Amino acid sequence: MAHQPSSVPIERELDIVTARQKGRELAARLGFSSTDQTLLATAISELARNIVAYAGSGRIELSQVEEPGRRGIEIVALDAGPGIADVELALKDGYSTGNSLGVGLPGARRLMDDFELRSKLGVGTTVTAKKWLR
Repeated sequence: MAHQPSSVPIERELDIVTARQKGRELAARLGFSSTDQTLLATAISELARNIVAYAGSGRIELSQVEEPGRRGIEIVALDAGPGIADVELALKDGYSTGNSLGVGLPGARRLMDDFELRSKLGVGTTVTAKKWLR
């Protein structure tokens, strides 16, 4: 079960900071350790930065999620950008279609417990990632 998400429009670098702050606040409210708050903020940064760099605009939705016996945070990064031609390749360390280190998506995936990336060329990309309280 997901609670009402907090949505942060992502259009420029400053919006990445806002999304990070909202993610940290939610994580703190739910009782995540300061280390996990930092990991969540880093994953949010990577996903939001990809929106700015590759899609131009989109949004980050942050919500509390609950399943039997556990609760956590869900991050959904949505954009209507060009899409990702090869999702498997995009999730490999070092791969980048831009001039970056290629650590954004694979790094974000490693920081989270659950990670799903769906993309359609010409339509956009949606990344859904969850981190569970330990």
